[in-house]
Amino acid sequence: QPYWIVDLSDENLIHQIASRAVSLRFCLELWGQAKKNEELHNSLKAYSIKNLETLAVDKKKSFKIVVETFCKHFSQREKINKIESFSYLPLEGPVKLKNPDITLCYIEYYGLNPNNIPEEPHEYFFGKWIADGQRELIQKLSLKTRKFIGNTSMDPQLSLIMANQAQIRNGNLVFDPFVGTGSLLIAASQFGGYTFGTDIDFLMLHGRTRPTRISQKATDESIIMNFTDFREKYFALREETRKEKRMRKAAERAKRREEWERSNKEVTER
Repeated sequence: QPYWIVDLSDENLIHQIASRAVSLRFCLELWGQAKKNEELHNSLKAYSIKNLETLAVDKKKSFKIVVETFCKHFSQREKINKIESFSYLPLEGPVKLKNPDITLCYIEYYGLNPNNIPEEPHEYFFGKWIADGQRELIQKLSLKTRKFIGNTSMDPQLSLIMANQAQIRNGNLVFDPFVGTGSLLIAASQFGGYTFGTDIDFLMLHGRTRPTRISQKATDESIIMNFTDFREKYFALREETRKEKRMRKAAERAKRREEWERSNKEVTER
């Protein structure tokens, strides 16, 4: 079953879990659960009056009801009919489909087999939306949008799950001894980690491998570009290349010569 019912003492715990969980879609405060539709409505009508009164306290608070189904799709008209069946709820505020103050969710669960969908749902749920999970990070860190990838670049969802397993927090130092194209470090940096790594493949570290895609190799294809795509700020610590070393020494020689010529000129003028 894709739904998990947990008993938590504090709503703040829900927000803490949802702020990290990448496999979580959303969290609800469960108001009703039943095997039949009529039983669900009866349980909602018998639900704590104190909790339902919070919906009617402020008539200026906007709301909306969302219909969610698992393994079955409904037309918009069918969804509206289901929403209207909850007209007995004390919802006094205006309806607002975008960014409402209160979001209520009605869920019908039809099982896991799309080739054998029953006429009636296996289970019904109803509750108030509390928080969304971090599913959008999977799309944000998608391999399709990265400048630099390789054969061993890890799936972003797995990378984020590993970052959670490591309990990475803001300010933690994260070291990957087999960094590759930096997939694990990019996920770790999303949770505030300061990342660094090494790899036996010199060409990989310096972005000199074969093109990672069929098209022509980009000039800025490197691990650093992967970080600049996903982070506003980054710090790079790496060994100088031979070319950079030659350029630095040439610049130092030019600076010393310029200083020497300036000092000689001052002596001559005196």
